[in-house]
Amino acid sequence: MTLDVGKKAPDFELPSTEGQTVSLSQFAGKNVVLYFYPKDMTPGCTTEACDFRDQHEQFQDLNTVILGVSPDPVSKHETFIKKHGLQFQLLADEDHQVAEQYDVWKLKKNFGKEYMGIERSTFIIDKQGILVKEWRKVRVKDHVEDALRYIKENL
Repeated sequence: MTLDVGKKAPDFELPSTEGQTVSLSQFAGKNVVLYFYPKDMTPGCTTEACDFRDQHEQFQDLNTVILGVSPDPVSKHETFIKKHGLQFQLLADEDHQVAEQYDVWKLKKNFGKEYMGIERSTFIIDKQGILVKEWRKVRVKDHVEDALRYIKENL
């Protein structure tokens, strides 16, 4: 599936760390930062999550919800949240169906091994559910600040 900036973002339903099923459409009227990351408790993913945590209040002030998505189960997400004091929901995409919808489930290479996994990516979805910005192959350093700046300047 290909995504087009300027078009409606694909809706989905995933289990959440708040004990419920979350859909993108339930956030109509709010901006959404939907970020996909490979794995809880790894260095890059921890840094990214903590950067979102540290800016969480500023995102809230801009009527923006942060949703993190990885293939990890809810139980692992809950441990990750507790360990790092995250104030936003993490969603479990164990069958990588949503990752495939957003075209972030990719063939990866690491130390000569090939495997399928999440390509770190972030999507900004506006109050009407329109995909307005995407970052693919995200480098963690300064990324959260870039996303926050985009929302401040454009939404």
